[in-house]
Amino acid sequence: MGITKNQLREIIKENGIENVGDIYSFFKESFKDMLQEMLEAEMDVSLGYPKNEKGGVTTDNKRNGYSPKSVKSQYGEFEVDIPRDRNGEFEPKIIPKYQRDISGIEEKVISLYARGMSTRDIHDQLKDIYGIELSADMVSKITDKILPEVKEWQSRPLEPIYPFIFMDAIHYKVREDGKILNRAAYIVLGITMDGMKDILSITIGANESSKFWLGILNDLKNRGLQEALFFCVDGLAGFKEAINAVYPKARVQRCIIHMLRNSFKYVSYKDIKKFASDFKSVYRAPNEQAALTELENMKETWGKKYPYAISNWEMNWDVVSPFFGFSEEIRKIMYTTNIIEGLNRQYRKVTKTKSVFPNDTSLEKMLYLASINVMKKWTQRYRNWDMVLNQLNILYGDTLFQYQ
Repeated sequence: MGITKNQLREIIKENGIENVGDIYSFFKESFKDMLQEMLEAEMDVSLGYPKNEKGGVTTDNKRNGYSPKSVKSQYGEFEVDIPRDRNGEFEPKIIPKYQRDISGIEEKVISLYARGMSTRDIHDQLKDIYGIELSADMVSKITDKILPEVKEWQSRPLEPIYPFIFMDAIHYKVREDGKILNRAAYIVLGITMDGMKDILSITIGANESSKFWLGILNDLKNRGLQEALFFCVDGLAGFKEAINAVYPKARVQRCIIHMLRNSFKYVSYKDIKKFASDFKSVYRAPNEQAALTELENMKETWGKKYPYAISNWEMNWDVVSPFFGFSEEIRKIMYTTNIIEGLNRQYRKVTKTKSVFPNDTSLEKMLYLASINVMKKWTQRYRNWDMVLNQLNILYGDTLFQYQ
């Protein structure tokens, strides 16, 4: 509840407040007094009766004096008196045991780090706004406190089935032993049976390879993910084999957007617009047979001029064509990895200030914090999910029902 104007004027008058310094001093003292009263109230609740008013309450526990404690806050450092009870059962929540910094600075540091600010920028902002000096090393130590949380999140149990899983890698540079190395952040995103997006895994490793993906797939299975209907991936060699080695029943769908980009490499810039427009007839065809006919037409039109742009589709047709067997609602989910590329854009947004990360752990921390912020915004299920789920139940009912 806010303070009325009349109350504020009375406070200003009674406390002789005349300038900004007086306001700060008033809030500093008020903050300390309020903390002390909240500690007393917590003790009242713990014992079951207010101080000096035991009444008919039956308990062998009672107050046993105070222990002084020095704490740091946004109003500076001061001392409070922590109430004690005879049985040693009281543990205050407003100032937890062993905690001496109640300024919220650690939370501010982690929040700024999650938004991609460098340790130097965090240092400067805290100094400018709060007058607090924190070295880059201290910022790193504060953010390191989330590492157990990261490890717990990375190993958390997963749902037994995700109808759709998207896998992609985003590349960064990391310093190791004085050398700058390329690293891949392997990202796995799933759609739950409720139609909600969920980031299943972020793993930092060497440059993208099917062998590394195989290890990640095995980790997903060990964490409880037993079945997936569709994997939507890019064109990495050996990707399909790695997926089918762990999830043999799953369909692997190559991202159509990735396929088009690969084809564009072989097409002159002046022809790309027309080539892309013509190719829509292939991936928008009503069924696979019609798509093959349209691909043949593309070959007649463009094949002589850009043979590799067409042969790329012919050689990969087994992983391009699965989505033709499904309705428009399911196709929209399957045929592109735009959903995970959107997530990658969020990662790039917070990592753009870092041309080189000091180590793998630094990269992992930032991507984890960015993921948590992104997932907080995922509050609605996938569009037309009721129609998608009804069709999946008809097509894969036996598989789905055993996990519902």
